[in-house]
Amino acid sequence: MQVDYETLAKTIAALTEGETDEVALMATVACEVHHADDRFNWTGFYRAVAPELLKIGPYQGGHGCLQIPFSRGVCGAAARTGLAQLVPDVDAFPGHIACASSTRSELVLPVWNGAEDLIGVFDIDSDQTDAFTQSDADQLEAILRQVFSRG
Repeated sequence: MQVDYETLAKTIAALTEGETDEVALMATVACEVHHADDRFNWTGFYRAVAPELLKIGPYQGGHGCLQIPFSRGVCGAAARTGLAQLVPDVDAFPGHIACASSTRSELVLPVWNGAEDLIGVFDIDSDQTDAFTQSDADQLEAILRQVFSRG
């Protein structure tokens, strides 16, 4: 099953309309994205809670790391650089943090609020190598902007 991003964006827009609580928005996005595609085996947010520190937020899938410094891993790289991280093989990523041994590839997107403050990262893991495309990153970035930047 491949994700239908047009339908996913419309569904998330309808479910989150009028909601301003970031955690409620994150929970809804994580749930909808996770169930939209069989490639996604862990889908969730790490919230920027202190300078240079991410803590786990709403997610779907097995347990995640409780906290990740900006200096470590794929999530840290996305938070530190403000750029999407598209990692076809996590074993080839220097400093990858293995929160789950089943993860083979990863897509992590920075999440900004309406004031352009980094509020966290959106992390999607797959048990398949090279599971994500630039199109996935672009489509999901558009959904995140739609949900979190309307402030």
